[in-house]
Amino acid sequence: MRTPFDFDRFANDIHRRSFLTRSAYGLGGMALASLFSPKIFAAATAQRGIPGAIQPLHFPQKAKRVIHLCMAGGPSHLEAFDWKPKLKELDGKPFPDSMTKGQQLAQLQNTPLKARGPSAEFKKHGQSGQEISNHFPHIATLADRICIVRSMHTEQINHDPAHAFMNSGSIIKGRPSMGSWLLYGLGAETDNLPGFVVLTSQGKSGAQPVSARQWSSGYLPSKYQGIQLQSKGEAVHYVGNPEGVCQSTQRQIVEEINRLNGILADEKLDPEIQTRIAQYELAFKMQSSVPDLTDFTKETKETLESYGIKEAGDGSFASNCLMARRLAERGVRFIQLYHRAWDHHGNLAKDFPIAAKDVDQCSAALVNDLAQRGLLEDTLVIWGGEFGRTPMGQGSGRDHHIKAFSIWMAGGGIKPGTTWGSTDDLGYSYVSDGQDMDVHDLHATMLSLCGIDHKRLTVRYQGRDFRLTDIHGRIIKGICA
Repeated sequence: MRTPFDFDRFANDIHRRSFLTRSAYGLGGMALASLFSPKIFAAATAQRGIPGAIQPLHFPQKAKRVIHLCMAGGPSHLEAFDWKPKLKELDGKPFPDSMTKGQQLAQLQNTPLKARGPSAEFKKHGQSGQEISNHFPHIATLADRICIVRSMHTEQINHDPAHAFMNSGSIIKGRPSMGSWLLYGLGAETDNLPGFVVLTSQGKSGAQPVSARQWSSGYLPSKYQGIQLQSKGEAVHYVGNPEGVCQSTQRQIVEEINRLNGILADEKLDPEIQTRIAQYELAFKMQSSVPDLTDFTKETKETLESYGIKEAGDGSFASNCLMARRLAERGVRFIQLYHRAWDHHGNLAKDFPIAAKDVDQCSAALVNDLAQRGLLEDTLVIWGGEFGRTPMGQGSGRDHHIKAFSIWMAGGGIKPGTTWGSTDDLGYSYVSDGQDMDVHDLHATMLSLCGIDHKRLTVRYQGRDFRLTDIHGRIIKGICA
């Protein structure tokens, strides 16, 4: 039985004299023990990363890590991966009222609705014959390597809640993101970098804000939350030691802080104390791992050119894509790249091609680079936004749309050269033919490819067992190889 927490004893435990006494005994004892038996610390040194909660895995594991290329703002599926010739014929004419009556719209509610035809040309590519617009010539070369899902739909029609729903399966604040769930379930393969890393970039238009709650660990311990690295300049601020502080001194400080935190952990049952201990250790190791991670001079000129990188570490999506590959190589479990460029309520014909050009070459290069290095086989790549855009015009653009949008996936057990699901003739709604796919289905399928049954990855919180897919979600086996 645990004794009640004694605040007076706690205060006495950390006064100056006690601190110095325990420091001497602790460091001296460790030094003496290591002299008698150097193998004592070998096991601790050999253990890497964070252990996963699911051991053994529920299913055969096809994907060991996930890279989510998040097109923040909602790219139009009608200019990307869902060709609608009938919509082009209807351009400028009244949109059928039978389709929209009683339906949820964003800013087009109670306004005359006119069809807007696609401002792109489509062509079939590869042996699979997948139809891809001329705005994505490099992604088009991946036609036989990717699976395009055209029947995605979601529940939230505004950006922040839609991002929250895409990431956590809920709009309620405090729910863990999918990256945190995956890290919790599988653990991390690296002990000198975070297991969940986020990078952001910004396009020339449609730069919709993205809040940090999108990579929150929610009610899971905070060691599972996403860590945002800086896309431009130093990836981590103050990663080096202050002048006059050497590595050995820093090591002693970290060890002593962790020892004191260990005393507190014995006094009080709080997982955040263990997180604090782990994060001090991780921060110390990142002082040497981060400079190596961000050193692009080790990349060949051909690699940089394949991504379309003008200047390494310039904050571009291209530079972030190369960073994603380097993170994947180093054992990071979940990597999320946000490109804020797709909120095209106006100037669609002009701005969409610019946003597409920002991501097209480097997205394709990332997939090809992973494949060349033998990483694509066990890396799941997901490309897409939080929702789509309306087939009805909004001035010179398109409004938010939740009933249909497109994503594509590659690697990690995904069936290549596949088109899954469809929308109606005007691209307004997914077709309910068994090939529709919602956000919960995406989460369930992602977890299954990683070896986890989404129904059995649960955490008890406030008296209830929670999971990423809540009470929903089905594994879409038709897109799995």
